[in-house]
Order: sequence, then C-alpha cells, then structure tokens
Amino acid sequence: MDASGEASWIERFEGLSRLPQDLRDELENGSRIVSIPAGTQIFAPGQSPEHLLMLLEGTVRVQQRSDTGRDVFLYRVHAGDSCVLSTACMLAFEENTADGTAETDIRAVAIPRATFDSLVAHSAMFREFVFRAYSRRITDLLTLVDDLVSRRVDVRLAGRLLELADARGRVHATHQVLGTELGTAREVISRTLAEFQRRGWIEQARGEIRLVEADRISAFLRGPDAA
Repeated sequence: MDASGEASWIERFEGLSRLPQDLRDELENGSRIVSIPAGTQIFAPGQSPEHLLMLLEGTVRVQQRSDTGRDVFLYRVHAGDSCVLSTACMLAFEENTADGTAETDIRAVAIPRATFDSLVAHSAMFREFVFRAYSRRITDLLTLVDDLVSRRVDVRLAGRLLELADARGRVHATHQVLGTELGTAREVISRTLAEFQRRGWIEQARGEIRLVEADRISAFLRGPDAA
C-alpha cells in the first residue's frame, strides 16, 4: 500500500497527465496504491464510499440485485478505468446501490474522499476527467439497456464470449454467470452454447468455454441472419 516508486501511475489515466504539477503532487501524495485479491467484495449496497478506486491491473465486476432477488450485471471496470457508480456516490454523498467484486487480483489507486473533493472543487481539468469517464460509462449502460430490449440472446452471447476470451481463446465462466450478465436464464445460455458447439464454433468443459472459430463468431455478431 506504499505509493513510493509509483509516481508514474498518473500517466496511465488519460487526462490526469495534463494536471499542473501542484495538483499532480496533491493527487499523488493524497492517494495510495492498494492490492486486492480476487474474489474480494470491494463495495456493497448501503456502504458510503470513502475512496475512489482507479484500476491499474485486473478487473472488477459490478452488478445490482433487483427487488425480485435477481442479480443484474451492469459492467466491468478494467485497468485504466474507475467505477461510475462509486464516482456518482462520491459526488452526491450517497450510499452505493450495487455490488463490486474483484474478478481477478487487482492493483488500484485509492483516492480518499478529501483529496477527491478538493480536486473536484479546485481543478477544472480534474472535473473534466471525472465527468468524461462518467459520461462514457453512462453511454455503456444505455447500450446495455438497448441490448436487453432489442438484441437477440444468441447475438449478445456471441459478443460476450469474444469480450471475455483470454489470449488463448478461453472463457472462464459458468452458464449461470453468463446468464446473469446477459439478463437471461441459465437454461437459455446452455441451449445457445449447445447450438454454438454444434456449429463447431466452441468447445465446452467444466467452467470453461474454448473459442474454436472466433472468426465465425465475429461474423455472426456482425450479421447473424447471414451466418
């Protein structure tokens, strides 16, 4: 959690490197580097955020539980990003309404509320950075809503497989997790994956899906009716 030797982290976030030196110093001196193991709950509903986390390595999964008890996947925070819900709660002094969990081991910059509030109040450049990131994520959430309403499950699943695949073309996710992320039942995911496997696009093992024909999945994503 020692930030020594980590002064260059600020360069990894577009917009922050243009801060004048005195504000860069305030940001760097007021923040710290944290390491969090995979599976750790980073924030939960009802908690008031005291730090804004900006990821250097790893991914954080953000989801919300509906009134019916169903988990609804919202988005992932990747390296170089911050969490829009945490940002909104920091700005509005409100409690979190969603759950954030480290999907992998992560390293992040923890900016305490006092430093965050000071920079938002005194630096137009920092405010621009915060609200630009906020705007991008809101656009992502609107796209998610549009996908849930108008796009076929098989198309959305094809896109999610491509998004989640590692460098070897492997997706480490259960059918239940994929169902939660796409807002549908596990059984629907299982049937759709079985069809993808029948077409020779994927192979399945326990807790893992291997993309055999990623190019054909990409083609299906671009034009499912012609695939």
